[in-house]
Amino acid sequence: MSTAGTTGPTAQSGLSRPVRRWLVLAICCLSVGVTGINLTIVNVALPSISKDLHASVSSLQWTVSTYSLVMACLLMLSGSMADRFGRKRIFQLGLTLFSLGSLLCGLAPSAGWLIAFVSVQAIGGSMLNPVAMSIIVSVFTDRQERARAIGVWGSVIGITVAAGPVLGGLLVGGINWRWVFWVNVPIGIAALGLSQRFVPESKAARARAFDFLGQALMVVLFASVIAATIEGPRLGWADPGIIALIALAALALIGIPVAEFRRSEPLIDLRFFRSPPFSGANLISLVMSASLGGFLFLNTLYLQDIRHFSPLHAGLMIIPLAAGQAVAAYLSGRLVASRRDRLPLMLGGALLAIGGFLLVPLPLHTGPVHLLASYTLFGLGAGMIGPPVNHAAVSGMPADQVGVAGALAASARQFGIAVGVAVTGSIVAGTGTDFINSSHSAWAILAGCGLAALALGAISTSDWAKAAAVRNGERLAAAGQPRVQKIVDDRLSMGG
Repeated sequence: MSTAGTTGPTAQSGLSRPVRRWLVLAICCLSVGVTGINLTIVNVALPSISKDLHASVSSLQWTVSTYSLVMACLLMLSGSMADRFGRKRIFQLGLTLFSLGSLLCGLAPSAGWLIAFVSVQAIGGSMLNPVAMSIIVSVFTDRQERARAIGVWGSVIGITVAAGPVLGGLLVGGINWRWVFWVNVPIGIAALGLSQRFVPESKAARARAFDFLGQALMVVLFASVIAATIEGPRLGWADPGIIALIALAALALIGIPVAEFRRSEPLIDLRFFRSPPFSGANLISLVMSASLGGFLFLNTLYLQDIRHFSPLHAGLMIIPLAAGQAVAAYLSGRLVASRRDRLPLMLGGALLAIGGFLLVPLPLHTGPVHLLASYTLFGLGAGMIGPPVNHAAVSGMPADQVGVAGALAASARQFGIAVGVAVTGSIVAGTGTDFINSSHSAWAILAGCGLAALALGAISTSDWAKAAAVRNGERLAAAGQPRVQKIVDDRLSMGG
């Protein structure tokens, strides 16, 4: 690895090297676990937030989407900052901001202030997932051991997603919705103290220049797409503001390759996207997360607003989804460790599609067995996809870009969540019978995301894709990137 040697208390802790590695993994899992809890615990609280703060469906969409949107916009920058200034340092800054944002969210007097404080929370969150991934990569240097560690990391995220609905239901039903944010504070403080004591510092051997233009264009693209999707149905698609947002997104989309290809050290080297495995992994991450984000948003409205379940009852109903995600992530991690990315990618896409299609004909009253079966299948699909996507993203970059590599897949994942919430929320803006009728189309779109993940998994792990990756690697090597052989070797490990 082309990272600086580890420094800090860990090196002198007296613990054996294997114990230190797994302790660092545990700390990383604890810190990113709060983001997993935050994903589902806030969804459970949405109806209570709506009543207490008099928030509209659009405001609820922004509450959930703002978190994912800000994360998506800043993940690349956070990964780059971690490689430059030190992964431990940025990791701890992220924990501090996330905890502060969570505290402020619980104090929010209105929906507008809540959305603003969620932004603070998300800025900190953007420094957790990708930086934790790069810390794991810098500590676990063996390929198979690293794949197992990433599988464990994915499983823990799944477990915290499972704990979120139950914990949220208990807090909302027993105390107040504000505690779904405040519960993050002690976890963040604990992770901050442990990271100071045990996590070693590491950074890229050579710091890359910041690409502020590329970062700005990404923010414009992501923010314009989400804003237009959420506000379009309310204002009308012919509204001048919506047309301006769409035009702005198109200009940013065109501007990104123009600006990035002119830089010697771009935010992300777009030439890597010429490799089908690398591009496929990021597209799969986006569609899978769009499906999951939309699913959680729709399900919360259906169970609490339409079926009138209590927050705790609704939280308990989601457990099979999150538990399936945790189990599947662990199994998928073991498959990835044995060089089999193709099977979990395709199986995950198929399970997502089946789980989504089971909910397309959802009536006003559905038996619990039908709901729980679809939730379980959906969770198994999401869990299967996570580890091979993360592994492919990390394997697809030179070692000194590992922070940016992890951030890219995480950015696609967060943007996907925001898109899923924006699209499904815009479709089911009504309530009662209107909600049920419009939800059929929304569930079908989410199921279609599963089919897209299945197709992308098949294409990106095919012999053609691997051959294209080799050719792209040869072109990069001819352009003066000697470390590309490692990238080619990692590409060939996919789809075994």
